[in-house]
Amino acid sequence: MSVDLTQVFTQAALASAHYRSVVGDLPVAPKPETVESGPPFDMPLQRHAMPAEQVVDELVAAATPRLVGTTGPRFFGFVIGGASAAATAADILTAGWDQCGYNEVLSPAAAGAERAAATWLKQLLGLPSDASAGFVTGAQAANTVGLAVGRHRVLANVGWDVARDGLFGAPRIRVVAGEERHATIDRALRLLGFGTSSLELVAAAPDGSIDVGALRYVLEAEPGEPTIVCLQAGNVNTGASDRFEDAIPVARGHGAWVHVDGAFGLWAAASPRTADQVAGVGEADSWGTDAHKWLNVPYDSGLAFCRYPADHAAAMSYSASYLVGSGSTSDFVLGDLVPESSRRARGFAVWAALRSLGLDGVTELVDRCCDLARRMAARLEAGGATIHNDVVLNQVLVSFGDPSRTDAIIEAVQRDGTCWVGGTTWRGDRLMRVSVSNGTTTEHDIDVSADAILRAAASV
Repeated sequence: MSVDLTQVFTQAALASAHYRSVVGDLPVAPKPETVESGPPFDMPLQRHAMPAEQVVDELVAAATPRLVGTTGPRFFGFVIGGASAAATAADILTAGWDQCGYNEVLSPAAAGAERAAATWLKQLLGLPSDASAGFVTGAQAANTVGLAVGRHRVLANVGWDVARDGLFGAPRIRVVAGEERHATIDRALRLLGFGTSSLELVAAAPDGSIDVGALRYVLEAEPGEPTIVCLQAGNVNTGASDRFEDAIPVARGHGAWVHVDGAFGLWAAASPRTADQVAGVGEADSWGTDAHKWLNVPYDSGLAFCRYPADHAAAMSYSASYLVGSGSTSDFVLGDLVPESSRRARGFAVWAALRSLGLDGVTELVDRCCDLARRMAARLEAGGATIHNDVVLNQVLVSFGDPSRTDAIIEAVQRDGTCWVGGTTWRGDRLMRVSVSNGTTTEHDIDVSADAILRAAASV
């Protein structure tokens, strides 16, 4: 069956552009009755081929009633950014080009975009210019990579080759992390064979950051053992970051590998107004962050950075006879830095987002989201809500008294569709969590969303 590529690609692009042009006017979450009334996905699979144009029409018809406006200006859940026009266009091209981002031979274009984007990102985020960068799916993968490299290095320091001999019989590794770490750290420890019982938890300061005095006490309890310390840029509830200038030297003094989970908070480094919150973060050994959060590129797009490229590659790479001589312009290929060999060329969208914004544009994006978060907090507090955190970044924690009432208000807001907010539990309190990460959000979006939240509060 012949396919008119121009027609079918244009059809898909037009449908995407139409959705993006109206998403801000639609209910953020689809109504249950709309979901139920839409054409089903689970129809019987027909025996014969179907024209691509018809497939696109059916996909659009089935998906449209079920789409959540996560890319729109009033989705404030889960720290999800939108996807900018340039990055989305680049992602459309990425799908059309269908490049495998393993090495330069498979795609000089994918390699060039990733290496250039990585250079710009290190400049923006205050990381060492010679650090390696792997383009992964998200912060979960980035944290897993960082901890895998740390595992490789701290065991090598005591003469154990974990790549060859595994963990059976290996020296014990201490994994030290704050009690308010993100859950992806725990899952990474499960995936890497540490187990969550290996965690040694450190008390948190009032803002959710790690207590540096408590960190020193925990590390001094068992000095001299192979140790990984996990720090955090951007507490998922409060937005607060660990005091890297104080915590990293303490960890260094005990020979620890320091990994920073900076899924969204690492982007504070991109603005002079917020950079002091992550001062000293560049002294760590590995870092993970997301581009699909504050940089506003399409899913999925995470980054795993490492101060020591040779260790990074040693922990993640593999060899095969058919790969020998397949080419690289550096000491390692892109696939040496990530868990996957077959992967999409994520660097195109990141490159396009950075070229579109420039250094000043990224700074302005971070500043604006922080300003809008403070505006939301002020509007809600003036309306009778309680704000539970110092809004230092883009996170706002809100309550309306009784926990069950707060949950009921969250549910009412989600049902209303003006905006979308989620719930969380922090320090024993059941709270509404508002995350402002989308570059298209305006003051008007904040105001109408705050009005909708307060209306919901008045009705519950």
